[in-house]
Amino acid sequence: MITIKNDYLTAKINEVGAELKSLVCNDTQYIWTGDERFWAGSAPLLFPICSGLKDDEYYLDGKKYTLQKHGYARFCKFEVENQVEDSVTFLLCSNEESLKQFPFRYELRVTYTLENKTLKVKYDVKNLSDDTMYFSIGAHEGYYCPEGIEEYDVILPEAETLDSTVLEGNVLGNNKVRIIENSNRIALKYDYFAVDALVFKDMKARSAVLKNRNNGKAVKVTFEGCDYFLLWTKPDAPYICLEPWCGISDNKDTDKNFKTKEGIRQIAAGGNFVNEHSIEVLDNGGK
Repeated sequence: MITIKNDYLTAKINEVGAELKSLVCNDTQYIWTGDERFWAGSAPLLFPICSGLKDDEYYLDGKKYTLQKHGYARFCKFEVENQVEDSVTFLLCSNEESLKQFPFRYELRVTYTLENKTLKVKYDVKNLSDDTMYFSIGAHEGYYCPEGIEEYDVILPEAETLDSTVLEGNVLGNNKVRIIENSNRIALKYDYFAVDALVFKDMKARSAVLKNRNNGKAVKVTFEGCDYFLLWTKPDAPYICLEPWCGISDNKDTDKNFKTKEGIRQIAAGGNFVNEHSIEVLDNGGK
């Protein structure tokens, strides 16, 4: 476990998956630290896909490949490439095993940096292959809600009308459910998650505040560059995941062509892709 800290925050990150396991400010834990009774994860990195593929498979240039839900990076041990007191960079490289599932050579760097009461998380994917690389990447960070999620709201910068696309197993169906109408506030309730996650494909906001409406405990997640945003928990679990993604699940009607998959990102040979999101502990509880 790697620890970074500054005057306000202490973060702990596991070398397996480069997974954030703890974020503490003023003796208050903001990240779900994992519990087998509900979910052993905390904040897995999703790469090289986000969520599920239909039948756990895809086709690239006519060849079939198999990938499990959320990809494999969350199970891989990353190398600590660089570390100072308030920042650390992890590195994962393609290898013979990864090429069987995902036929691209790459370097994936994940950098965690503390600035005041903000943790910045940067993904940097470099394509070392001779051809265009197709992939998705996303965050799956769980936030600790010891009182239960129904004391919390997710607050957006402006009023929106949001529909969640309904999941059918690991893939998306064609039905939608209205969650809020001309409002900036999602009052969390466990009933929302009876069919897994809330999946927002058309959300305008690129930030969200998770706030306890009774005691004011709050964090702000900012995710410029992510086209998709999800919320997820399990029945009666004391956490809620706020998930900004550069990618999305397959639709049930997919033809399984990886190059034309919705939300897929591309990197030209020799190029790289950089995306950053941040987690800010709010003193005033946000708006």
